[in-house]
Amino acid sequence: MAALPPADLGLLTPHFQKISFEPDAMLVRSGDELDQVYFPHSHSGAIAFMVAMPNGQTVATTLMGREGALASLSVLGPSRSSVTAIARVAGTASRISAAKFRFAYARSAAIRHVVQVHARTLLLQLQHVAACNALHRVEGRMARWLLQIHDRVPDDVLPLTQEALAQLLGVRRTTVTLTMSKLRVAGAIRSDRRGFVEVDRTRLESVACECYALMRRRIDRMSCQELSAPRLALALCQESSFVTSGEGGEDHAEIKAASPVRK
Repeated sequence: MAALPPADLGLLTPHFQKISFEPDAMLVRSGDELDQVYFPHSHSGAIAFMVAMPNGQTVATTLMGREGALASLSVLGPSRSSVTAIARVAGTASRISAAKFRFAYARSAAIRHVVQVHARTLLLQLQHVAACNALHRVEGRMARWLLQIHDRVPDDVLPLTQEALAQLLGVRRTTVTLTMSKLRVAGAIRSDRRGFVEVDRTRLESVACECYALMRRRIDRMSCQELSAPRLALALCQESSFVTSGEGGEDHAEIKAASPVRK
């Protein structure tokens, strides 16, 4: 929304309804019609796209926070969701009916452009997560998910249960317990008291597989180059060292209102 000119944003805001969601809240169920679009707010909230297998196992394919819009692809027309969207961290969002969002999308070239950029960032994340799940060890993958959630939470203590982590990773809880023990030995997790995980970000980054930095760099660059709102583009290009350096750079840059990256 920060990338939209005021007139285009004005096509949406009169129809927004503010909602809150708790951890494990199911915002969209697989097979449901996509009749609402959700814009998570800036202070917190992380929504995972989950795929369930016939044997009951689940695995996350994408994580979304303030940088995204849940069900934004409903602009393509009435459709049903192929994934289940579950809140992994509590937060708030602005909600608008898919019909009103489609109406605004049809009237605004700026909204169409932002949705297209967002769709490409989602596809990029999906591709990286698929490759990561196939090629990387569970410790690196868990560190990546923890970093992605940490990007969307204003605290080093993440409200995550072992069950939630098992669902994100598509593994058993015993595997999560063993993996968290390894992360604790590495100093990446300072504690993992019941229902919470306290992280040491610097050490967690050293444990994570390369997918985290690669995804973040590519998504930052895409946002900087393709979101055309002058004030947002300026913030992106000045504040994202991933964009300016082309390499890993300082890992605590923040893309305000466009990317989940933390300071």
